[in-house]
Amino acid sequence: MSALISLRKRAQGEKPLAGAKVVGCTHITAQTAVLIETLVALGAQCRWTACNIYSTQNEVAAALAESGVSVFAWKGESEDDFWWCIDRCVNVEGWQANMILDDGGDLTHWVYKKYPSVFKKVRGIVEESVTGVHRLYQLSKAGKLCVPAMNVNDSVTKQKFDNLYCCRESILDGLKRTTDVMFGGKQVVVCGYGEVGKGCCSALKALGAIVCVTEIDPICALQALALIELYNAPEGRYKQDVYLLPKKMDEYVASLHLPNFDAHLTELSDEQAKYMGLNKNGPFKPNYYRYDRCSKTTHHDFDYVQYTHFYCNVV
Repeated sequence: MSALISLRKRAQGEKPLAGAKVVGCTHITAQTAVLIETLVALGAQCRWTACNIYSTQNEVAAALAESGVSVFAWKGESEDDFWWCIDRCVNVEGWQANMILDDGGDLTHWVYKKYPSVFKKVRGIVEESVTGVHRLYQLSKAGKLCVPAMNVNDSVTKQKFDNLYCCRESILDGLKRTTDVMFGGKQVVVCGYGEVGKGCCSALKALGAIVCVTEIDPICALQALALIELYNAPEGRYKQDVYLLPKKMDEYVASLHLPNFDAHLTELSDEQAKYMGLNKNGPFKPNYYRYDRCSKTTHHDFDYVQYTHFYCNVV
């Protein structure tokens, strides 16, 4: 939040977004309102909808609408309502977006499906979620990505502040509001052990919950690296240069350590692999993905992971 306010103060006079027509699909919260207000202050016109049917703060949506921003969202939307809101956000006479800000890829998917001509004027897509970024790379691989896209999710600031630290707090707030139960002694399953999963596990264990983790990627379950590939590589494969260990080998070496931690590694089904766009035998992460450096995270991570059982598959 402080960075947004500072950006607004520094660039407000320059209006770097003058002429930008931004259509956005994110959680609609007080924090999002500050983002939208900042975009407007920098010269942009905005229309907004929600990426989640449960997370919209109605009072925030109402305040944004009162300020002149077109908002299509309310808490507790049905699935039909959700797609209707996205459609109304994009499809308006006399106004056409030239920038897309997405969280999850649903807005981008809808524009590709229903209004592909919009991309003739769109200068780019900004995506801030794992799922949305995954979809963008699928489009790029298939040669169907027709505008530049910025992967915000994998920036260090996003990974730490939002995915790790914020989720560590918001998971408790969300669960307490919806369940109103004591979590001490409760058994909780966390699906995935990336930055979000780590933050959630940390918070839940602090409440006294018994935490189990499911994870398809053995490196996320146990962040270990090896040099077996280099040792066994045939002559001529590697020149005098610096290389990254092939991810498939990386994952295989890590998987060999899992039994020592009472982890149970199962194989993705064909249906699961197809849904996630992965080879069932790996690698499970793209080349651009970077894991935490163990020297900085191992002590803190395993301080609570020692109480956690890992089940390596998708549930």
